[in-house]
Amino acid sequence: MKKILMMAALCLLAQAAFAQKEYGLTFSSLVNDNLTLENAIRLGLENNSKFLAAKQEIIIAEQKVTEAKFRYLPQFSLQGTATWYDLDYPMVLPDAVANRFLPGNGYYGDKDQFYGVGITATQYLYSGGRIRSTLRFAQANLKQVQSRYESVKNAVVLDIKKSFAALLYAQQNAQLTQRIWKLAQKWNASANSNLWAKMRMQNALSQLQSAQKQAENNLKQANLAMLVSLNKELNARVTIRGEFSPVKTDWDLTHLTLWAMEFRPELKAAIYALETDDIAIDLALSRRYPDVILNASYEKLGANTLEDQNRQISLAVRLPLSYNFSTQVTEKKAQQQKSSLSRAAIEDTIRVQVAENFEKMSFWQQEVLDRQAAYREMDSLLKQAPRQPQHGAEALEALQAYLQTAQRYLQAVKENQFAKAELEWAIGQDLQ
Repeated sequence: MKKILMMAALCLLAQAAFAQKEYGLTFSSLVNDNLTLENAIRLGLENNSKFLAAKQEIIIAEQKVTEAKFRYLPQFSLQGTATWYDLDYPMVLPDAVANRFLPGNGYYGDKDQFYGVGITATQYLYSGGRIRSTLRFAQANLKQVQSRYESVKNAVVLDIKKSFAALLYAQQNAQLTQRIWKLAQKWNASANSNLWAKMRMQNALSQLQSAQKQAENNLKQANLAMLVSLNKELNARVTIRGEFSPVKTDWDLTHLTLWAMEFRPELKAAIYALETDDIAIDLALSRRYPDVILNASYEKLGANTLEDQNRQISLAVRLPLSYNFSTQVTEKKAQQQKSSLSRAAIEDTIRVQVAENFEKMSFWQQEVLDRQAAYREMDSLLKQAPRQPQHGAEALEALQAYLQTAQRYLQAVKENQFAKAELEWAIGQDLQ
C-alpha cells in the first residue's frame, strides 16, 4: 500500500515538474527572423528528414493495425469468367480463374464457350488466436514505431537546443570582445608611456585584437551550425532571440532516474519489443490449433446465357501440419530472452546517462554562479576606470584580465545550458 501511495505521489510530482511540449509541424519555414527556442525547435523538426521519415513510419504502422482488424471481417470476392475450350477430357480451371470445372466437349452441345459470374464470402469462425495475435502484434509494432519517433525527436531537439545556446554564446562573446577592443584602442591612443610600457601595451593590444577576431569567427561558425541544425540552406539568414543566463534544477538524482524510466522512448521501445516477442510465441503456439472456416458462394453460369445457378455453403476445419513447429517456438523464446537482456542493458545505460548528466548539471549550476560573482566584481571595477588618472600598459593588461573573466563566465553559462539540455534528453522530458 505504501508503494502504491509513493508511486502515485511521484506521478503527481512528475506532472508538476515537467511540461511536455508537443513540437508539431505547424511553424512556417519561411519565418527565419527573431526565432525563439521553441520556434527554432519547431522549424528544425519541420525540416528534419529523419523526423519526417519517422512520422511516415507511424502512418505505415497505423495502416497495418487497420489491416489486421480487417481480418475479423468476412472476405468477399467478385469474379467473372469467359472461357473458350476444346477438351477431350474434363478439367478444372486454375485458381486465377476461379477453379471452374469444365465437363468437356459435348456437355453443352456443340458449344465451346462457357461464362460465369459469382460472389464468394469466407469467414474465419476460429483461428486458434492467430487473428487476435496478429492484431496485437501490429498494435505493439505501432507502439515501437511511436517510441522510435519520440527518440528521433528528442535527438533533434537536443541538437537544436545546443546549437541555439552556442549561437547565443557566440553573439554575447562577439559583442563583449568588440566592446573591449574599442575601449583598448581608445586607452592606447591617450597613453603616454616609456618604451618598455609601450611594448607591453602592444602585446596586450595584439592579444585583444586576436580575441576579437576569434570571436567573430566563432560567431560565423555558430551561425553555420544553427543553419545545419535547422536543415536550412547554408546561405540563408536566421536570427534568434533568447535569454542567455544561468539555469538550474532542484530535483534530485533519484527522482530524475525514476522519471527517465517512465519517459525515455528507448526503454519504451525495448518493452514493446519484448511484448512483440511474447505475441510471436503465442502465434507460434497457435499453430497447434485448427482453423474453422465458413465459406459461401453464389454463381450464375452457362454456355450462352447465365440461366444456371450454383449455391453452396461449406464449413471447413483445417489443421496445418509442419515440420518446423517446435523449432519456431524455440526460436521465438530465444528471441524473447534476447529482448529481455537488451531491455535490462538499456535500463542500465539510461541510469548511467542520467547520473552523468546530473553530475554535469550540478557542477555547472554551481560553477556558473561562482564565475558570475567574479565577473560582476570585475565589472564594478571596470566602471571605475574613467576616474583613473592615466591609461597605460597596466590598464590594457587589466582589460585582458577583465575579458578573460567575462569570457569564462559566458562559457560557464553556455556549458550550464548545455548540461540542462543534455539532462532533459537523458530524462526524456523538458524540465521546468
